[in-house]
Amino acid sequence: MKVRNQAANSLYAQIADDFRLNIQTEKWREGERIPTELELCDMYHVSRITIRKAIDELMKENLLVRIRSKGTFVKDTFQEEEHYTIIKGFTQELQEKGKHAKTVDVEVKVGHANKRVAKYLNIEIGSAVLILKRVRGDEDSVFAFFITYIAYNRDYSLDTKDYSSSFYSYLRTKNIIVNQEREYVEAVSPNREVQKKLKIKESEPVLKRVRFTSNVSQNFYELSECFYIGKKYRYYLDFRE
Repeated sequence: MKVRNQAANSLYAQIADDFRLNIQTEKWREGERIPTELELCDMYHVSRITIRKAIDELMKENLLVRIRSKGTFVKDTFQEEEHYTIIKGFTQELQEKGKHAKTVDVEVKVGHANKRVAKYLNIEIGSAVLILKRVRGDEDSVFAFFITYIAYNRDYSLDTKDYSSSFYSYLRTKNIIVNQEREYVEAVSPNREVQKKLKIKESEPVLKRVRFTSNVSQNFYELSECFYIGKKYRYYLDFRE
């Protein structure tokens, strides 16, 4: 009996590994419903208990979620919660504090999307992307470094002067108005590029905001990584019911 239990445990773990691979390779995409438990039983030729244990394992890892009467879905990392933040552009944030946004360095180039960037910009891996890097602050100091990715369009300027002010104001000149936004925030150690751009040491605490904006009807998607010197920047949230 003991040997039989060990075999069963090993089997559900192997199936759980296969489920993880399906998610990592995006065979099962974020937000999509996976096959039903009965369908998975037929696919793997195992009992429903074994399939359920494998699913439970991935639910503990926050990779899958069950929705009553609908099925089991791949967890959408940026799915809408009960509350979500109203995200403002950097220029607007400072204006509301009575400050004037200042851009001290701009780099703009055309590159190619890796897997992560392609996923969030809804494009193919290797597609051309505009990469915008800016060092910003206010009248008193420099404290922010932004890296922005959008799918490249020949209509977009490669002149750094066009990105010295609000990025969203520039987009409006192209008739692009962002209407959906999500972001997450985490504390990180600055990598070498961030250290160089913000002129800080490796030990300096940094706040990282990763922002995803879009206008689906215009097929526009933006991914931005924003790094702030912790002691010079305070992050505020406005909540909307």
